[in-house]
Amino acid sequence: MNDLPQQLASGLILGAMYGLIAIGYTMVYGIVQLINFAHGEIVMFGAFGGLTAWLLLPQGTALALALPVMLVMAVGVSVLVGIGAERFAYRPLRGAPRLAPLITAIGLSIMLQQLIWGFYPDAKKARTFPQFSGSSVEILGANIQRGELFLLIAAPVCMIALGFFVAKTRTGRAMQATSQDPDTAKLMGINTDRIIVTAFAIGAAFGGVAAIAYGLKYGQIDFKIGFILGLKAFTAAVLGGIGNIYGAMVGGLVLGLAESLATAYIEHIPGMELFGGGAWKNVWAFVLLILVLLVRPQGLLGERVADRA
Repeated sequence: MNDLPQQLASGLILGAMYGLIAIGYTMVYGIVQLINFAHGEIVMFGAFGGLTAWLLLPQGTALALALPVMLVMAVGVSVLVGIGAERFAYRPLRGAPRLAPLITAIGLSIMLQQLIWGFYPDAKKARTFPQFSGSSVEILGANIQRGELFLLIAAPVCMIALGFFVAKTRTGRAMQATSQDPDTAKLMGINTDRIIVTAFAIGAAFGGVAAIAYGLKYGQIDFKIGFILGLKAFTAAVLGGIGNIYGAMVGGLVLGLAESLATAYIEHIPGMELFGGGAWKNVWAFVLLILVLLVRPQGLLGERVADRA
């Protein structure tokens, strides 16, 4: 029990990262009912974009000064890849049966992995990502690394800003209308193609922020990180209610807490000694997903973006 504050903090930090990525799934699904399984690789591209910015800066640059440049680069790369995916992979299939874009998303995911693996220098092994040096910060009995503070600040700021954008701006209202009925939205003068591209861009931008947070937290990246991050973020989106902005973040937090607590405490339950530790954290994440879907198939909040109009 003395470790509980630390485990809760670790779960919230991990969940905030899952939530940021899950918002990308939610944005796209809320508009075009498409599960973009390549979203994890878009995040991975953002991580390598941030690393590239760091490598191009003069040697000895303080990370605090480099971080804004890395963040801009990561978000920019993620957005470019996200927009390219929409324009060249998904838009031609917009009227096709749902299985076609799903298969395309899986193929795009593999292609993006191979692009980084084949063309980025030394991407075949883990690349070191810069981290903040110095002692951790103690908050309510939990030690939090300085790089993790970035995530704790960025996640709520991004979510609140997006909620305001969708609810209060002209483009946000157009996104809600497109989500409800794209054909009627077109008749009312809304450029649905532009709205869909905007949804992809916003989701990719959040993925870029999460990519920097991942690098700062773990200190290394590789071309495979997008797969598990995308899978966990999709799980978080479904947990919270896919299509719901706040549900994506709630689902991410629930998933992160479940992973952290299960990893730390399951093995201390009599008869469960074999099911604890980090090796089982992915198993318990999906056990949680199954349980939630059995009880509440629409997710914890279960409301689409359009329903917030």
